[in-house]
Amino acid sequence: MKIFTRKPRLGFYSLAAIGILPLLATIMTPAADEPGTSIPIPTELSAPMVERVPDFSLDAISDDVLWLARCIYSETKRTNEQELVAWVVRNRVDTRYRGQDSYREVVLDPFQFSAFNAHSGKRRFYSSLTPQSRWRGWQNALRIAHKIYWADEAERPFSKRTRHFYSERSMKDFAKPYWVEGYSPIELADHNIDPWRFRFYKNVR
Repeated sequence: MKIFTRKPRLGFYSLAAIGILPLLATIMTPAADEPGTSIPIPTELSAPMVERVPDFSLDAISDDVLWLARCIYSETKRTNEQELVAWVVRNRVDTRYRGQDSYREVVLDPFQFSAFNAHSGKRRFYSSLTPQSRWRGWQNALRIAHKIYWADEAERPFSKRTRHFYSERSMKDFAKPYWVEGYSPIELADHNIDPWRFRFYKNVR
């Protein structure tokens, strides 16, 4: 079974952009009083190399994608909400929030995602999900996790420091978590998110 993992995307600057092309023209073109044949300098260079995103396959789900899918599936079964939750999890990995730098570590970080708390009765169920599990909506969660895991940085829907959310409807007595004090939820008008279901926050420590 071939497992793909995401590597940092590498950009390639053209020689012209970094000032090498004019220098090559000066070095490689003979002076007017010297015999020789001019060496043509290419004016167009090949396009930057782009990392190929692997096709989604149940036989090639990495551990990172699996834990990301488990987390978003535990939080909501709605696609638009799962995508934003997935970005929150990825933001935590990308910024090494609370010292965690893998998806498994982020998801199992104590008291961060309620379904995976040590005392939660849901932890065993969600932690045991595999790519072959057939629960309703699970395969879709795997696809979303794959999509967000491999997504380009430019597709991030909010700041990389957006690493918190909560659902008011799921809170006991509809109480707010302690960490929202002094913070306001970010605007997500383009994502059709019901604030009663989810509110997202950035810069929370």
